Amino acid sequence: MSAPVAGPVARAARLLGGFLGLFFLSSLAVSLLHGRTGGRLGLGSDRVVAVVPVEGEIARSDDFVETLQDLRDDGGVAAVVLRVNSPGGGVAPSQEMYGAIRDLAATKPVVASLGSVAASGGYYVAAAADEIVASPGTLTGSIGVIMSLTNVSGLLEKLGVQADVLKAGARKDMGSPFRALSTEDRKLFQQMLDQVHGQFIEAVAAGRKMDVETMRKLADGRVYTGQQAKELGLVDRLGGLQDAVRIAAGRAGVEGEPTVETRRPSRRPWWLRAVVGQESETPIEPSLAGLLGRLARSGGDAGTGAGDLLWLAPLATDGLRW
Repeated sequence: MSAPVAGPVARAARLLGGFLGLFFLSSLAVSLLHGRTGGRLGLGSDRVVAVVPVEGEIARSDDFVETLQDLRDDGGVAAVVLRVNSPGGGVAPSQEMYGAIRDLAATKPVVASLGSVAASGGYYVAAAADEIVASPGTLTGSIGVIMSLTNVSGLLEKLGVQADVLKAGARKDMGSPFRALSTEDRKLFQQMLDQVHGQFIEAVAAGRKMDVETMRKLADGRVYTGQQAKELGLVDRLGGLQDAVRIAAGRAGVEGEPTVETRRPSRRPWWLRAVVGQESETPIEPSLAGLLGRLARSGGDAGTGAGDLLWLAPLATDGLRW
């Protein structure tokens, strides 16, 4: 009695399976093509200038890196403008973004357009571009490194709370919020900060084609206006986003008015990344910044409360206001 029922069910199952398979393959093809052409499905021209926003605090880089890889391989995109509105952020993701921009600039023109704030890590990212355009009132520069640590031992003592920390390794609790920094702790942290500061100086000097010692004199952490940055050689021209688009198009040899497309950094779907071999959910971080960042995000390991090393302008502002 069950055989007549099994036939229709089996046919329905096969039909559903075929439909799902066709849907998956179609989605895969569209996603791959969309990733390479930015949604133009291969019908665009080589007059396109892609505008990529870099907004807010820099905390991760994987979506940005994927977007720039797609733009590098997109034959319809003639040039790229990075619209930077960021006070900076994490050292490791800023370095990965810088590297991705340099790779892209080796194949097509890249121009950075600085918005209200493009400071610290935001400026570091912009320095990888072929040319930097800023408004006179843009806040930029802040070439420095900052690490904030908290010591709550005095508060705990007043509250009658005692923190017991067990450790293996003399410096394992270096930066712990439960004790003050020792002289040796400060020395070791300062060595790390100085090393990362040196990386910042060398990278922006290379991007700006400036002498390292000249850049070092400008890299005391201060913030400059766009006008000051232009006078110091940190910025090439004064202007807005449209000026940056025009400059990028000119560098690419685009005649007439270019087509402008905004490409917001976004990641491919998880299943597509699995198919093409990009399964990692987090960017790869250098050991120093990555270790400190993971410790901070996890609440500390064995009493360690060290915070991230940041290329971040210490400003609670979105720019100068009139």
